[in-house]
Amino acid sequence: MRFSVSRPPLLLSTIILLDLFSSTVPISAAAAAAAGAERFEVEGKVIELDESNFDSAISSFDYVLVDFYAPWCGHCKRLAPELDAAAPVLAGLKEPIVIAKIDADKYRRISSKYEIDGFPTLKIFMHGVPTEYYGPRKAEILIRFLKKFVAPDVAVLDSDTAISAFISDAGTFFPIYIGFGMDESIISKLGVKYKKKAWFAVAKDFSDSIMELHDFDKVPALVALHPNYNERSTFYGPFDDEFLETFIKQNLLPLCVPINSETLKLLKDDERKIVLTIVEDEDDGKSRELIKLLKAGASANRDVVFAYAGLRQREDFVETFDISQKSKLPKMLVWDGNEEYFTVIGSEIIGDEDQGTQITHFLAGYREGKTEAKKITGPSFLSFINSLVGFKLVFIVIFLIAVLVLILTIGNVDDDSSRVSRRESRNIIASSNSSSKQEAEEVHRSGDKED
Repeated sequence: MRFSVSRPPLLLSTIILLDLFSSTVPISAAAAAAAGAERFEVEGKVIELDESNFDSAISSFDYVLVDFYAPWCGHCKRLAPELDAAAPVLAGLKEPIVIAKIDADKYRRISSKYEIDGFPTLKIFMHGVPTEYYGPRKAEILIRFLKKFVAPDVAVLDSDTAISAFISDAGTFFPIYIGFGMDESIISKLGVKYKKKAWFAVAKDFSDSIMELHDFDKVPALVALHPNYNERSTFYGPFDDEFLETFIKQNLLPLCVPINSETLKLLKDDERKIVLTIVEDEDDGKSRELIKLLKAGASANRDVVFAYAGLRQREDFVETFDISQKSKLPKMLVWDGNEEYFTVIGSEIIGDEDQGTQITHFLAGYREGKTEAKKITGPSFLSFINSLVGFKLVFIVIFLIAVLVLILTIGNVDDDSSRVSRRESRNIIASSNSSSKQEAEEVHRSGDKED
């Protein structure tokens, strides 16, 4: 038995091909027609930009990944060879992606315009519109990740083979949503809205074996896959925008989220409270069994996000919740993702016996308000991310004061000291005894960009 949904015939359109050198990435049709547009010879290499040609480059290509770097930045130096390796592959795609770089420490007008506050910062420009790139930075994974940005908003799959190929090509970093027996118009708006966070497709024709493989028994059905976590969830409707978007939003994250720098960035966009479980070692057998129970709890409580962190793996993060090597673990709490968290009176410590029941009691106590509100003991990575927008204006004022303080107290400041980044200038104000310039430039802080 096969399921097939008819689709309207596609209108044929005239495709104009530009006769360019085979090794050169074609510029967009609109840009090619623009008067005075500068022609760039990419040839599979990272192109160096400056203030004179930056805007022209962004308007000349449909997709440009820009590395805003500083010559003295150690992280930037380690990223450079990865971008060099990725450039020829991305330039050779059917929808080419150009990699460019600009010295954002030197060209301050550009860095100010695009709100560059740390190095390196990567932004993907899609038809001239910038979006900050938070994905992996190793060449092989970066290539697969960036293919997402040039893929169709919603792919249309017409066979079992096409479905399998789509899932394989999508990789494991993003969640995958496939609408079986659905028309693409049903999820087209949401496919556009969440394109940067997930893969979307509709399957028009598929067999019973596909239904069995993806564990759904009727159509229409929207299946959410998390290949990296071996998780699957199915939605049978109703397929109006409100319910459909709720399902999509709740499945952007796995059932129980491991805390790390990447998942913290994802959590910042989720408005739900975070049920956080802290264990001694997230890799040991007991912790893995507890995580399975947490996933079961998460499946039945989708109005909150479940997450876990190991003291051994994430000590700096865990310590902000007043937990140390002497603390009794596992421990559960509810975190607002910023400065505040809640313990549930009498239910925060998870013992070895009947842990599933203890998780249920914890959730019941939280919903009944049997909680104690507390403040984290240090700045969280997530609160830093959340504060960036509102902080910028205040930071500019602080930076100007810092310059005046340095002039008055030090006098003549050599040229090299002026190259300290704005974020490092903030550290100079906060410290009564500044460390040397090189130490300040290379020190790793919670808010810095990472390779």
